[in-house]
Amino acid sequence: MIEYLGNSSINNLKDILEEQHFKKIFLITGKNSFENTTIKPTLLRILKNYEFFHFNDFSPNPKLNDIIKGLELFKQEKYNAIIAIGGGSVLDMGKSISILSTNNNSPIDFILIKKKLEKKGAPLIRIPTTAGSGSEVTHFAVVYIDKVKYSLADSTFMQPEYVIVDPKLTYTMSKSLTASSGLDAFTQAIESFWNISSTNLSKKYSKKAIPLILSNIVEATHNPDKKSRYNMAIAANYAGKAINITKTTACHAISYPITSYFNVPHGHAAALTLPSILLFNSEVSDNDVIDPRGVNYVRKSMSELIRILGCSSFIEAKEKITGLITKLNLPVKFKELGIKSPEDIELIIKNGFNPERVKNNPRLLTKSKLRKILRQL
Repeated sequence: MIEYLGNSSINNLKDILEEQHFKKIFLITGKNSFENTTIKPTLLRILKNYEFFHFNDFSPNPKLNDIIKGLELFKQEKYNAIIAIGGGSVLDMGKSISILSTNNNSPIDFILIKKKLEKKGAPLIRIPTTAGSGSEVTHFAVVYIDKVKYSLADSTFMQPEYVIVDPKLTYTMSKSLTASSGLDAFTQAIESFWNISSTNLSKKYSKKAIPLILSNIVEATHNPDKKSRYNMAIAANYAGKAINITKTTACHAISYPITSYFNVPHGHAAALTLPSILLFNSEVSDNDVIDPRGVNYVRKSMSELIRILGCSSFIEAKEKITGLITKLNLPVKFKELGIKSPEDIELIIKNGFNPERVKNNPRLLTKSKLRKILRQL
């Protein structure tokens, strides 16, 4: 992976294009997030001598039909490379078009894992303009089919090739987007830390990300400056590298229907259950431990986690995370988000109890245990 991190690193885009002889570009961006910001003139200045097609006709949280539309446009011409510059949805769109352009089968067959990806995608340059998803360094892309979230993923063929993380590109983020995106990174880093697939390297990334976010997210949201924006961008990159190794666990699995059915921004939705799941995992026993390293390992790991959070007890850690969400002026109770009835809870469980994600949790989480957690929110 060729990766450029730091202020003004967007200028390295020209070096990548020249060194790799990329002449004809398929440019993927958001709509308002690109058109109404200083990012547009910055990028157009770099691309002024290049031929490119601009694709932004898709909705946030990429849907299968959007991906098919973009894929068809990409295949109409012989593009040398894709530049995806935007938030997590834009980067996911770039990853999906890239990999599906070189693997010949119906996109849905790869998404539903009926067919296996067999080769690398078209060259893709990933440039995040938000500090949160870490999508620039992960090997999976989110795809929604009928409000259900799927992952197009491959740890061999979808690893990043070219990444540019320029914190200056995050300066135009709104307060709400800064808060939600930052919580996404925060939740990723914590979930990766307790994940049954955690490694020394993934934990190293989490241990770098968590304190950076704790120290900077509130300021970046309410009174942003160069330092807080920089630290949040770097922290999100660390969190992305952590989940690229481990994937996420229960909090993220539960978040997707909260976003799809109740329009809660993704990062906020993921963080809603984080305090409760942290407390739940702290009570792991011999009878319900899933991590093959055993209950003592999980307990030790959870104790280390609360120390990283700057706490001396799990209750304190739970309250600290809840307080952090509140400091960002975001609701922490379901009823404030329109999730009020038992039927709403069952809808979340039905669409959020993803066995693939839940089994990454160190303690066995059943539907009945999840129901009990959600009813208390």
